[in-house]
Amino acid sequence: QVQLVESGGGLVQAGGSLRLSCVVSGRTFSRYAMGWFRQAPGKEREFVAAISWSGGSTYYADSVKGRFTISRDNAKNTVYLQMNSLKSEDTAVYYCTADYRLGETVPGTAAQYDYWGQGTQVTVSS
Repeated sequence: QVQLVESGGGLVQAGGSLRLSCVVSGRTFSRYAMGWFRQAPGKEREFVAAISWSGGSTYYADSVKGRFTISRDNAKNTVYLQMNSLKSEDTAVYYCTADYRLGETVPGTAAQYDYWGQGTQVTVSS
């Protein structure tokens, strides 16, 4: 059984930064593509960023491109989301997710991911 535990959320002023972490346990972390999604109140869950198993390929939603950076440390079974220049519209619960696959591709939709964390709240005050 794979478990994902997010941390690093909190309250930050607009323009500030946060770094989210997601620790994965249970299976070989390096064989998973990893992603971050978010869900704001009253809205559907949306893609934020994803990274291939090797870390060689990264993907971002247009809304966060240039402000957020996804990375991973396979030795620590951890994926990160560095969030800079935060805006009020970034306020949401952020979820870490994993999909078992090799190669440089990542799942195209949330439904294709195998495992999800419990989420961490990010609140950006304006």
